[in-house]
Amino acid sequence: MRRIVLFISLILPLVSGSCAMMQSIVKSTFPYTTTVVIPKTSKVGEDLSVTGMATSFDQDFRKDGNNGAKISEVRMVSARLESKDPSDFNIGNLVSVRVYMAKADGSEEVLVASRSDITAGVGNGLVLDIDNSTFLDQRAREPQVRIKMVYKLRNHIDTDVSLHLVLGLGAYPSN
Repeated sequence: MRRIVLFISLILPLVSGSCAMMQSIVKSTFPYTTTVVIPKTSKVGEDLSVTGMATSFDQDFRKDGNNGAKISEVRMVSARLESKDPSDFNIGNLVSVRVYMAKADGSEEVLVASRSDITAGVGNGLVLDIDNSTFLDQRAREPQVRIKMVYKLRNHIDTDVSLHLVLGLGAYPSN
């Protein structure tokens, strides 16, 4: 009996501490999502761009909102591009991708993710390389952010292609 009590008294703090740590990690990361459409009229081998407005369905970090003053040091932590329509579109039809984030009016645009070495057979999902050298605090406090994706096609496409972009932002709580 004494061993069971000792075991529980040692394990319980570890389990509850790790749960709090996991909750902190999960709550400090929030996604911004948007869908961009590559038109079938896009020319092969040229840098072209499409834009979309992204929102975070998870959090509201506007300064006049209830959480804006509670976060700081917002940075990009992950970026993923997925085929939406057609769902089996091969992202390998793109040679390269650069993703920029800006305020809704297009100001303060910064590079947040890119990929320049896309292989031809990558499939319908692609993890992008992130650029987390810039704090995104001001952009994350906007109700919407403008996303610009600059891309270069490897092959001609026969239909308009919708791509879903998921940008994971991380933040630290303010003191």
